[in-house]
Amino acid sequence: MTTYRVAQVTAAGGAFELAEREVPQPGPRHVRIAVEACGICHSDALFVNGGLPGVTFPVVPGHEIAGRVEELGEGAQEWGYQVGDRVAVGWFGGSCGHCTPCRQGDFIVCVNLKVPGWAYDGGFAGKVIAPVDALARIPDALAASDAGPMACAGVTTYNGLRRSSAEPGDLVAVLGIGGLGHLGVRYAVAMGFETVAIARGAEKADFAKRLGAHHYVDSTSGTPVAEALQSLGGAHVVLATAGNSEAITATVDGLAPRGELVAIGADPEPLGISPVQLLMSGRTVRGHPSGTAQDVQDTMAFSALHNIRPMTETVPLDDAAEAYQKMLSGRARFRMVLTAG
Repeated sequence: MTTYRVAQVTAAGGAFELAEREVPQPGPRHVRIAVEACGICHSDALFVNGGLPGVTFPVVPGHEIAGRVEELGEGAQEWGYQVGDRVAVGWFGGSCGHCTPCRQGDFIVCVNLKVPGWAYDGGFAGKVIAPVDALARIPDALAASDAGPMACAGVTTYNGLRRSSAEPGDLVAVLGIGGLGHLGVRYAVAMGFETVAIARGAEKADFAKRLGAHHYVDSTSGTPVAEALQSLGGAHVVLATAGNSEAITATVDGLAPRGELVAIGADPEPLGISPVQLLMSGRTVRGHPSGTAQDVQDTMAFSALHNIRPMTETVPLDDAAEAYQKMLSGRARFRMVLTAG
């Protein structure tokens, strides 16, 4: 019997443990991937803690997967993949193909979306079975440890900006310069936006400038964030990567007329926005989900072209528990990535 290792949690909120699993065969229109790297996302806590309906234990989290196709199931070859191809799988882990959003071609909001670590075992493992429609091809220029985070953190920020109403030259603010935001600033600059980075503390100004930001706003300086944005002319778009509803709310009055708040940072607390703040200036607020496999592929191609890489700390699968706790504590700079070992 051939086996592989997983880092799993056997009960909601439990500790990670290493386990051996028998190597499975991919079913129709699925492939088996030999995992080379998997990023640790804050959303993994939703699965570890059983915070979403339908989560079953033991759970193997991980939806920032990069590796190589190891075996093709029946029909998977029709998608043009071969054994050895480098692929990534992100939050978009496949769609049902028959719900109304899928029939309209809007696969990322599929009502039966298959998220790795939720619908099937994720990438905290040596191998993953994934639907073929979840695969994104990794460019040669990207290492696996860079490609994995691009499949969630990267595509969410990249897509959030390119699907926004901003055009080159517009003032665009990125709230937060952590795991999502440090990529968001770099993408905003590469897309030709006049870029504002917003974070806590004057000491982060130099880092924001190294990322390419044209302006830095310290949210703890005493000057309201909205006032600081208006002094720059008002933001056409605010990409809110920080998972803090109070901080997100503080940016709304900094939007220009017809400005747009794009929320990608998750916080269960409600936003404190009044209709008047939106009505008088025609502002909009919307949430933005991740992106399809094609969006992930576009993100990686853009990143390779503009030499954009996530800032990562790689650790072996053996250290999954410690790496997950470092992510939860906010000490990661900025993406913890598990590597096969």
